[in-house]
Amino acid sequence: MRKTRTLTGIAPDAIPYDDLMTEQQPAILKGVAGDWPLVRRGQDSALAAITYIRRFQGQRPIVAYTGAAEIKGRFFYNEDVTGLNFQGARAPLGEVLARIEEHLDNPDAPSFYIGSTDLDLYLPGLRGENDLLLDNDMFVRNPPLASIWIGNRTIASAHYDMSNNLACCVVGRRRFTLFPPDQIANLYPGPLEPTPGGQVVSMVDFERPDFERHPLFAEALAAGEVAELEPGDVLFYPALWWHHVEALDRFNVLVNYWWNTSPSFMDTPQNTLLHALLSLRDRPAPEKEAWKSLFDYYVFGPAERPAAHLPEHARGNLGPMDDLKARRLRALLLNRLNR
Repeated sequence: MRKTRTLTGIAPDAIPYDDLMTEQQPAILKGVAGDWPLVRRGQDSALAAITYIRRFQGQRPIVAYTGAAEIKGRFFYNEDVTGLNFQGARAPLGEVLARIEEHLDNPDAPSFYIGSTDLDLYLPGLRGENDLLLDNDMFVRNPPLASIWIGNRTIASAHYDMSNNLACCVVGRRRFTLFPPDQIANLYPGPLEPTPGGQVVSMVDFERPDFERHPLFAEALAAGEVAELEPGDVLFYPALWWHHVEALDRFNVLVNYWWNTSPSFMDTPQNTLLHALLSLRDRPAPEKEAWKSLFDYYVFGPAERPAAHLPEHARGNLGPMDDLKARRLRALLLNRLNR
């Protein structure tokens, strides 16, 4: 497994966003967030970082997850995959921070995890002092969602997101193990629902992989890469890349930015996948092969090809999609699905 490439000497106001999006490969932007006040507090101590975060806690309760010490931070399924190995509940942020603080020096601490929490909504003002300069035109067209992740030593099993990601390691060290989208079969995805965190996760235990049960995982490891992050480092990785995330210290904070470059009127392909399970997967093999050709022509091939030979007035939904066409097409689909 190779190391993720590292870009050094990049100023916070000179992040090469266009290059990153063109290359579509993970990259560590070394130290780009190093001057954030929260990064500096975390380098002083875990308590200093917790005290700083408390300045911004709002009135809204957050969703916090707790697991027994025995899970060793791996928020996952129970042994027979009939449920999850942790509990979630709403609680004031200060209460959760107090529980983490109480166990900072406990080597057998329970696992505490606050995941994917809207930064502006739940910690108003923190982003005003700790933020990336998002000055690229694509962020004007597609404003990123900024989220915060807080916990002790935790593991988020390998999964994919549908957005591009800038992951800022703010407090504590983190390790990302990354795999390109074509490694999905070698990662042995789990159930579509329930899932530990909203996305399908790999069923492989990365710490103790069982190669008899998951033999193709060896191929995934050969294709994967590892990003070791220090506080202040920023990791970019493209949409749909699988990532296994380990928070390595007794207190850890990550801030991330998710964004897409597709127009907002476009539906999520995850819905397409679910409908394909309903309508395509169990059809006879010859039919599936024929439908594959149709999808290659209408969807996965050049967008302009299906309508190129038609007069403009006859192109309908085969022409470029816009907000009005998307609304009409969505209404048509809903009507057909409700029959």
